[in-house]
Amino acid sequence: MSSRFWEGRKVVVTGGAGFLGSCVVERLKAQGCQQIVIPRSSEHDLRHESAIVELLEKSHPDMIIHLAAVVGGIGANRENPGRFFFDNLIMGTLLMEQARLFGVPKFVAIGTVCSYPKFTPVPFKEDDFWNGYPEETNAPYGLAKKMLLVQSQAYREQYGFNSIYLVPVNLYGPRDNFDPASSHVIPALIKKCVDAKTRGENHISVWGTGRATREFLYVEDAAEGILLAAEHYSKSDPVNLGAGFEISIRELVEVIASIVGFQGEIRWDPSKPDGQPRRLLDCTRAEREFGFRAKTPFEVGLRGTIEWYVKAQPTHG
Repeated sequence: MSSRFWEGRKVVVTGGAGFLGSCVVERLKAQGCQQIVIPRSSEHDLRHESAIVELLEKSHPDMIIHLAAVVGGIGANRENPGRFFFDNLIMGTLLMEQARLFGVPKFVAIGTVCSYPKFTPVPFKEDDFWNGYPEETNAPYGLAKKMLLVQSQAYREQYGFNSIYLVPVNLYGPRDNFDPASSHVIPALIKKCVDAKTRGENHISVWGTGRATREFLYVEDAAEGILLAAEHYSKSDPVNLGAGFEISIRELVEVIASIVGFQGEIRWDPSKPDGQPRRLLDCTRAEREFGFRAKTPFEVGLRGTIEWYVKAQPTHG
């Protein structure tokens, strides 16, 4: 049963044309939200205060859902630590400050699992968020996004500003970024397996040892969690959004290869980093506070993602 919460509300969704953002926008529309503003970076570069002021003067939103991020996998993080730190920090900081000055009633900040300490006890609980330094390859990005939590809590304390901070685990699904220069692990592996099968190659190479574990949340589930929190949650304590399971990268490659039908050899490159050793979130707070629980079985979501990618390929001949 859906509420009528979104009807008549005007919502700015930064990053609304992106992978997660487009799902959030679709879900907002499905729930009756007819006034959705999606700032495009070509018109409103959120790294510049004047662009944010112009956006808010034009839109006067009831809520901002801040999904825009400069993000990538391990390789992209290693090559762009300065840019990933600055762009993410400055976008979030300026946007929240201007939202406060404009009196925006609610601000939804999306953090990242990369902000957790490298050696967090598994499953990751929100109370462990500050107990160590993040994994080195994505620390600049993770710390930049973590500052949104500091800002959110400080602004609630000093100004009574209503902002919330959500921490989604790795996302996957149709319309993900499949560019090998910046993609995350699932789209990168899908592309490798599909390309190798198409070309008739007898092996693929994969970074690391395969021993690291990850948790993956289907993008549609993430969008649902964000909107549930936006509607029902109004505290600055961080809240994990996850699926409640972990899988090793080795097992992940085998599952993807099996679905794709790639039967060649998988060669591991241990000279490349594994990234964070393990990743699994404790999601009891999300269920308790706003009734969120991921619904999509992993293999179902994975098959849907692979099917989308195969269909999206240009056909030759």
